[in-house]
Amino acid sequence: MPKDQTPNTASSEDEKAGPFQGIRLDSHLCFAIYKANHAFNRFYKPLMKELGLTYPQYITVLALLEKDDQRVSELGEILFLESNTLTPLLKRLEEMGMVRRKRSVDDERQVIVSLTDKGRSLAQGICEVQRCAVDHLDMSVADLERLAKDLAAVQKMLQKPVS
Repeated sequence: MPKDQTPNTASSEDEKAGPFQGIRLDSHLCFAIYKANHAFNRFYKPLMKELGLTYPQYITVLALLEKDDQRVSELGEILFLESNTLTPLLKRLEEMGMVRRKRSVDDERQVIVSLTDKGRSLAQGICEVQRCAVDHLDMSVADLERLAKDLAAVQKMLQKPVS
């Protein structure tokens, strides 16, 4: 081969691998949800601080405001939390005086979680947090409900086994 000619090889790593043919990162639904989740966490953090709660504590109290006296297993299903995460969270809420845990009289293996008066007193603050979020998002309640419904459908589809 003459000295001035070089073999026909790629000059960079990208060219060696060929052009990327997949979906770009910013077009991934999972990445959009990931970024939105982080944005929600940053948005909620100061609001939760005012309530004296973490976000997982907030959603736990909210679930109990919607339906009090729930079994720990029920609460875990609603919140998508495993018992090794939920139990310390409930213990902390109990130490804060927000909830009460007691064994079921029907089945002592079951633990029932109930809000205390102090926990129920958070209802107004939780409503304020929700109003603040709706106002900040600048979307109609109908659009927010539709988006939440669409995301719930995505979540449900992802729970199906891959075939």
